[in-house]
Amino acid sequence: MAAEIVNPRSDNTTDQDGGAEPLDSFDPAFALHRGGKMAVQATVPVRDKDDLSLAYTPGVARVCTAIAEQPELVNDYTWKSSVVAVVTDGTAVLGLGDIGPQASLPVMEGKAILFKQFGGVDAVPIALDCTDVDDIVETVVRLAPSFGGVNLEDISAPRCFEIERRLQERLDIPVFHDDQHGTAVVTLAALRNAARLSGREIGQLRAVISGAGAAGVAIAKMLVEAGIGDVAVTDRKGVVSADRDDLTPVKRELAGFTNKAGLTGSLENALAGADVFIGVSGGTVPEEAVASMAEGAFVFAMANPNPEVHPDVAHKYAAVVATGRSDFPNQINNVLAFPGIFAGALQVRATRITEGMKIAAAEALASVVGDDLAADYVIPSPFDERVAPAVTAAVAAAARAEGVARR
Repeated sequence: MAAEIVNPRSDNTTDQDGGAEPLDSFDPAFALHRGGKMAVQATVPVRDKDDLSLAYTPGVARVCTAIAEQPELVNDYTWKSSVVAVVTDGTAVLGLGDIGPQASLPVMEGKAILFKQFGGVDAVPIALDCTDVDDIVETVVRLAPSFGGVNLEDISAPRCFEIERRLQERLDIPVFHDDQHGTAVVTLAALRNAARLSGREIGQLRAVISGAGAAGVAIAKMLVEAGIGDVAVTDRKGVVSADRDDLTPVKRELAGFTNKAGLTGSLENALAGADVFIGVSGGTVPEEAVASMAEGAFVFAMANPNPEVHPDVAHKYAAVVATGRSDFPNQINNVLAFPGIFAGALQVRATRITEGMKIAAAEALASVVGDDLAADYVIPSPFDERVAPAVTAAVAAAARAEGVARR
C-alpha cells in the first residue's frame, strides 16, 4: 500500500454534471482530494512471464498451500502482519458528528496516510454502512483475516466502548479505538512533562476533565493507571459522581474509580483549586472558573476548532497551556501516538494492546522532549522524526514484558 498523495484525475475543468466551475478551482482542499489521497502500489515487479508465474499462478499456489498447512505463515508471506484496518461507521467524525460512512472517507484516507508517513504502517480505510453494535462487530470479525490490527475511528460513544471490548474478546490482533486511547496517551505524555517542568509528580495533581465521552473516559482511566492524585470527570449535568441516579453503565463505572474527593455540582465548582483542566467536550469555560484553579495550573483545552478556554485567557492563569490546534504551541495530536503504537504492536505481532503498552507509549513520547522542556514545549511536534521510533520501541518492549508478543 502506498500512502502517498496522488492525483490520478487531474482534469479540473468541469464538475460531475459538466456544468458549474468545480470546487477545485477556488479551494485547495478539494484540489488535493480529487481522486482520493491514496493508491495501491505493488512491492514486487511483474515485468515478464517469469515474474507473473511467481507473483500469481502457478507460484502463488505453493504459498497458499503452505499457509493452509501452517496458518501462522500468513504473517511472513502476505502483508497481513503490517497492515491495519481503519474502521468507522461515520457517526462521530472530527467535529462534524454523524455524517455517515461516505462522508467519513476523506478523514479515513487521511488517517491511513498518517499511519504510513509517521509510522511506516500500511492502512486501509473501511467505512461501514451500519451502526448497530452487533453488525459492526460481526463485520469486523469477518474482515479480520486480512489485517494485523484494527484501528476503530470516529464511532460515537457509548457504542464505541462495547464495540472495542467485544472485538478485543473475539480477535487475536490489536484493536485500538484511537479517539479514546490515542488522545489519552498524548495527554498523559504532555501532563508528565508539565508536572516535571513544575517540579511535581503526577501523584500530586488533582485534575478535572470536561467531557465523559470516549476521550474523557479513556483519559481518566489512563491518568488513574499512571497514579494521578485525583481526577473528576464532568458531563453536561456536572461531576460524574456515585450519588447521581442518571448515569449510564459506562459513567457508573467511571464514578467508581474517579473523584476520590467526592466532588459534586458543576464543572466550575470542581475547578476551584484544581491543578489540571483537560477539555474534550467543546463549550466554553468561564474565565472566572479558570482563575479559581490552583497557582501554577495546567490548562489542556483540546476541543477543535474552538478550545474550551482560549489560550489568551488560559495564559493569564496557567503555567502550561495546550490545545488540539496546530497553530498554538503544545498541540495534543493523536498522530503522535497511533502510528508508533501500531508499529510496535505489529513488529512483535502482539495479540492486543495493553494498558502497559499505552503507558509505555506515553512515557516514550514524553522522553522525546528531554532537556528542551519548556512551558511552550511539553509535547513534541508530529514532524519530530524521533517520535515514531521511540514509541515503536517502547511499545514493542512493553508487549514482550507483558506476554502479549508472539515474536
